[in-house]
Amino acid sequence: MAGGNDPYARELARQAREREKARKAAEAAAKRKAREEKLAYEAARAQEAVDRTSVSEHDAEQLAKLLRSSVLDGKPLTFDRLRQEFVPSPFIPPKGRIKAAPLPRWEEYEPEPPRGLLGALGFGRRGHDAEVESARKRFDRALRDHARDEKKRVEKLEKARARHKERNEEEAARVEQWNTVLEERRTAYQDRDVETVEWFVNQILAASVYPHGFPKVNQVSFQADTGDLLVEIDLPLEDVVPAARAYRYVKTRDEITPVPRPEKERKELYASVLAQTALRTVHELFNSDTEGVVQSIALNGHVATIDRATGRNVHPCLITLQADRAEFSQLVLTQVDPRACLKRLRSLISPNPYELEPVRPLVTFDLSKFRLMDSLDVLAGLDSRPVLMDLKPTEFEHLIRQLFEAIGLDSVNTQPSKDEGVDAVAMNTDPVMKGLCIIQAKRTKNVVPFETVSALAGVVEHKRAAKGILVTTSWFGRASEAFANEHGRLELLDGANLVHLFKEHMNLDVIPGPVPPKKRPR
Repeated sequence: MAGGNDPYARELARQAREREKARKAAEAAAKRKAREEKLAYEAARAQEAVDRTSVSEHDAEQLAKLLRSSVLDGKPLTFDRLRQEFVPSPFIPPKGRIKAAPLPRWEEYEPEPPRGLLGALGFGRRGHDAEVESARKRFDRALRDHARDEKKRVEKLEKARARHKERNEEEAARVEQWNTVLEERRTAYQDRDVETVEWFVNQILAASVYPHGFPKVNQVSFQADTGDLLVEIDLPLEDVVPAARAYRYVKTRDEITPVPRPEKERKELYASVLAQTALRTVHELFNSDTEGVVQSIALNGHVATIDRATGRNVHPCLITLQADRAEFSQLVLTQVDPRACLKRLRSLISPNPYELEPVRPLVTFDLSKFRLMDSLDVLAGLDSRPVLMDLKPTEFEHLIRQLFEAIGLDSVNTQPSKDEGVDAVAMNTDPVMKGLCIIQAKRTKNVVPFETVSALAGVVEHKRAAKGILVTTSWFGRASEAFANEHGRLELLDGANLVHLFKEHMNLDVIPGPVPPKKRPR
């Protein structure tokens, strides 16, 4: 039978055409969906590039306007603004029933009496009485359960109320104590109490809000007799300036690539950021000092980073200035060129802050911040070849101080009590390598414990010192030496080193102590 006249064949052909048509439609729909998804993906990536560009532009704008009027004209931090107000917190009942549950009702338990003719004739009365007795027992049990649950609910609620009241009372007492101490501090501040002035200055610096990437590290020192305030702050690193000026989406590679900010623009913006930060800090300190306690401010701006040439931690000073209140009050900071303003204030600014080229601070911290004691001349009473172990601990500490003075550091000893592991402090006044050195002296016959080395590292961090030096008549273990090398700011001087240093800098032959044991090969 011919296929063209065969209904079955024609049906098969029709179905085949329908399937082909459906396949092509599905392919077309899939291609259309893929195109739409691709366009949507590319649009999303392009928008991502736009968003990242907006963020970069916003960050750069924030850095360029650190001295904008909205910042400088804001309310200064004062003692009044430091006061706290107690606002009692509302009572929030614990989870569970707040209101009492409804009492059980007898109607919910009472069985229905017999009905109809049998009920009228009194039949079924005995069974009904039994049901009533059972219901009565269940009802009485429900009443007891309700009373027990209600008692627990009330007790739980009362305990919660008592705890809430206690917390409110504790918070009220804390706020009252804070305000009482604050008023005492206000009086002490007006009397130029050094500790109080330095505390308040730290509060001002901590409350200052900067963009992301600005460190919150500072050190302050106040001279009550002159009203001079010395402030050292850590400035942001160069990477605070966005490296990219914009971002663009490259469809062919499906990449968002940065458009680099020109190096000249990046360096100029970074220098402006440092200058603005210095000026703004001085402004905020003078502005908050409504009592007129601070007469002049010396500020040193450092950066904590790693020297690219040596890989070691460094803390160079990039800006140093000194301004008195009267001179600084004449400045209109929102209209100045920050760097030109600093030059007018006779400040020193790093000629190349991007490369960490340091300047010498105009004013440095004196060593009176430590518990210092009068120096003792130990050298005058020594024999021609003294044995260091024969010295008293205090004599040994003073001799070490004299050694570092001979090396060229300004050194003083600390008081024996509460010195936090500090036996002496020294200041390197070299303009490049300057910094505070913490010195600890251990006169011992045994190996210095690792714990002593790690404790000194903690003191160095706490005092923000440039270096910690541990001197001993004995020796150090391998773990201590490895730790000091890894830390970067610790120097370990054993007995052999002391012999060399005393000979080189003081022309003194000393006998340190016992010979350390020979180290086994690794």
